[in-house]
Amino acid sequence: MKEPAHRPPAEIMAQLLKTQGAYRHLRKGEVIEGMVVGHTREGVLVDVGAKTEGLIPYSEMTCLGPKGHQALSPGQRISAYVLRPESEGEIILSLDRARSEEGWRILQEHYQHNQIFQALVVGHNRGGLVLSVEGVRCFLPVSQMVVSPERSDRESALPRWVGQWLTIKVLELNRRKGRVIVSEKAAHEERRPSLIQELAEGQVRQGRITSIRDFGVFVDLGGIEGLVPLSELAWDPEKPPPQVGEMVQVVVTKIDHENNRITLSLRRAQAEAWGALVAPYREGDVTVGIVSKITPFGAFVRVEGKVEGLIHISELADHHIEHPGQLLKEGEIVPVKILRIERDRCRLNLSLKQARKEAEARGWAFNEGGAVISVPPEIEARFLGRPG
Repeated sequence: MKEPAHRPPAEIMAQLLKTQGAYRHLRKGEVIEGMVVGHTREGVLVDVGAKTEGLIPYSEMTCLGPKGHQALSPGQRISAYVLRPESEGEIILSLDRARSEEGWRILQEHYQHNQIFQALVVGHNRGGLVLSVEGVRCFLPVSQMVVSPERSDRESALPRWVGQWLTIKVLELNRRKGRVIVSEKAAHEERRPSLIQELAEGQVRQGRITSIRDFGVFVDLGGIEGLVPLSELAWDPEKPPPQVGEMVQVVVTKIDHENNRITLSLRRAQAEAWGALVAPYREGDVTVGIVSKITPFGAFVRVEGKVEGLIHISELADHHIEHPGQLLKEGEIVPVKILRIERDRCRLNLSLKQARKEAEARGWAFNEGGAVISVPPEIEARFLGRPG
């Protein structure tokens, strides 16, 4: 609408000044909020309340990832860093720098309050891992990693951490030099006392393989390590062992609060794998297995060399025996009857004494005490050389 010709010049000037005063005056280095209004070949246009719209070049929005600018739609409100205000020409903004400013603020807060937090691994170099906190890159030296690969293995081991989230704390922060040093070890040591109180037997937890020993595998649960004995690695003994640095799910099987020791099981967290192994069997079937372990309460048997079940001491013979070792020895081939398949608990309950009648009909021989004294040749040949 045009101004009336008779309107006093002073009033027109006052209105003009009032309108000009409504515009925002931007300062270089400040983080402002604006609204996306459209896209151009150079970047994304943003209304920041100034006389002209600001431009975010595509090179200043790498934090969104490849083609991430397509997610910015008209009407969306965003925060941007002022690279160049209007007083210096066209308004140029940056999403990357705005995110970086937020990252430095977050890191400063974590550092001042000695806080533990999580960050994503985005890269690596010879000395350790590179993590990102809202676009700010932090360095985690190998010496500060919970799982510290040997110098000779670093080239192949470190890339496996990229894409994983680590629990860390800031050791050193220098904004002027752009330097942030973080530690995974320090964070885990601080969390250790509280973490063991959070654990409960039967829980399923996620962890990372930290080392492999002759007697089992150690798994870091985010601040405290637990041991997976060899017998609890997999339902299938022929399955390849896990690798250091691999993320796995485990079941907490025992907590020794007095000695701060945690016992874990990899295989018990793999119910689907167990279910697949027992799928061919039905309760009441008589099959064959190898005695893998003898305990005071019974004997564990690997059915067909794969899935393990328990013969309770009461199911070994028709008469009372003091110890399973009186009747069985590890590595021995025995016939067993499947009494129960507990799929929800991954348990297989077996019986030797109830398998005897059918086994004898198939060519097995037993002594008066119920011990196996003769195995059919074809069965012995089939099991020869299999692991117990």
